[in-house]
Amino acid sequence: MSLVDTNWLENNIDKVKIIDCSWHMPQTKRNGFEEYSKEHILNAIFFDLDKNSKLDTDLPHMLIDIKSWKKIISKMGIENSDRIVVYDNSDVISSCRCWYNLIYFGHDPKLVHVLDGGLKKWKKENKITNNENVITKTSNYSCKENIELVKNKKQIDKNININDFDVVDARSRDRFEGKVAEPRKGLRSGSIQNSFCLPFSELINEDHTFISKDKILKKFDSIKLDHGKNVVFSCGSGVTASVLALAYSLINAKYMPTIYDGSWAEYGKN
Repeated sequence: MSLVDTNWLENNIDKVKIIDCSWHMPQTKRNGFEEYSKEHILNAIFFDLDKNSKLDTDLPHMLIDIKSWKKIISKMGIENSDRIVVYDNSDVISSCRCWYNLIYFGHDPKLVHVLDGGLKKWKKENKITNNENVITKTSNYSCKENIELVKNKKQIDKNININDFDVVDARSRDRFEGKVAEPRKGLRSGSIQNSFCLPFSELINEDHTFISKDKILKKFDSIKLDHGKNVVFSCGSGVTASVLALAYSLINAKYMPTIYDGSWAEYGKN
């Protein structure tokens, strides 16, 4: 139940904590917090993906330290027992990255959901939004890192020879094949040796919902993925990799999202 639909959220809106994790690619010149301030789902708390990532690095969206995460989530008023629904208003389905972060730091995966279709679908169905400031009461959240759910560059390089897990890249095929320049400066074009390409956009409908489970399975089968091995997802900066991780969890109930956190922002450095 990684995904919930808009009707489910509407019917359970008083029983869940709602997080707006809207983040936009820099070239779009959109600001997630400014948009949230103008309109959001009732009682939604804003999660700033940039500010709530590791700041003392030139790599974007890297996982923060556990002490800082506890402080962030406690300030948001979230309890360990809370059922959480994360949504976004982004073309890159940024809510999935917050979903991954919550699971990585120990929130029960059964209690963390992404709103299928996000704010776009919610508004299209004329469901209620407002711009009221949400007041939160600080909690005492406890964290536990699931370190097996993240890979670093050393592990990625080692895996090229031992082939312990498959690496699937969520970037476009042109970027994966090195046919176009990377949007981030200072990166070479190309991909990780022996990795597979499955652009995240192929799993998303025009209304920002995920395609059906049958179609998701066909997409993963089309890259000849070995379902008996662990799967690690990569992308440009760790955001759309999480979209693939959520999609894979829909067709493999035992799968726990595993991300190469540095992704191409690290691996593609000149």
